[in-house]
Amino acid sequence: MSLAPVVLFVYNRPEHTRRTLEALQLDPLAAQSELVVYADGPRRDGDRSQIAAVRELFEGLSGFKSVNIRASGENRGLAASIIDGVTEVISNHGRAIVLEDDLVVSPQFLTYMNGALDYYADEETVMHISGYWFPIDLEMAPGTFFLRVPSSWGWATWARAWQCFEKNPKELKCSFTHADIRRFNLDGANDFWEQVLHNCQGKANTWAIFWYAAIFRNNGLCLFPAQSLVENIGTDGSGVHCLVTDIYRSRLAGSRVDVFKELPVENLQVLEELKKFYRQNRIGKVKRFVEVNKIRLRKLVERNR
Repeated sequence: MSLAPVVLFVYNRPEHTRRTLEALQLDPLAAQSELVVYADGPRRDGDRSQIAAVRELFEGLSGFKSVNIRASGENRGLAASIIDGVTEVISNHGRAIVLEDDLVVSPQFLTYMNGALDYYADEETVMHISGYWFPIDLEMAPGTFFLRVPSSWGWATWARAWQCFEKNPKELKCSFTHADIRRFNLDGANDFWEQVLHNCQGKANTWAIFWYAAIFRNNGLCLFPAQSLVENIGTDGSGVHCLVTDIYRSRLAGSRVDVFKELPVENLQVLEELKKFYRQNRIGKVKRFVEVNKIRLRKLVERNR
């Protein structure tokens, strides 16, 4: 098995980053894996002390084959950092495993990710490997399965797939038909398309929705584990693009998840369960929107004191 580099994006959350690193170090393959860290620069002077605390975590860090930290002196934002960072690492290595500073992984995370990257390396239809799975019980599903929609909470891909990535919201808006949008939105279960429109309008500057669009336009598929190997600990209002919720909190798999070697076909039974999950949480989405804006208002008041 050839191990992919682990690419970690960090900013100003030292406690979250510490927990992410400690979990990753427990993975048996960590000592054989290269860790490439992209540390973004400050948006405002008040971020500098927390950014410094994050960067100190990597000084003399052990437990990996190598640690290469690329610290920016300016704030590039998460979207630009991830797009450029993933592009750079993949151009050098051909593949990458991607994490952010609020993701705690299972000790079997790297075994699963690298195994899937190796097995599906030449399968053009498979464009994305996800380490996260929603808190949906899947008694009917095999150990792994395919869906059209990706998750950006602990993921991996190859150069052949990432070359399809393009962030061009206006072109995307013009090219999708009403039928495309409905299928993109999982038949109305969730409004993913809204994110594209917000990027068009300058209300958002994100990247993951365009990765989904690239996979969607190329009829690609994403591999998921039936038990999550990733837990997001950042849905507490601490992040720049923050959610305050626990509805996505998945219990980490307690045992190894083997890659179920099958033909890449979307699992329609699991797709229906995911649609049901999104529909059931629409009310929660409104509540989270209110909570997020309360936090943003509070942070704005604190900055202007």
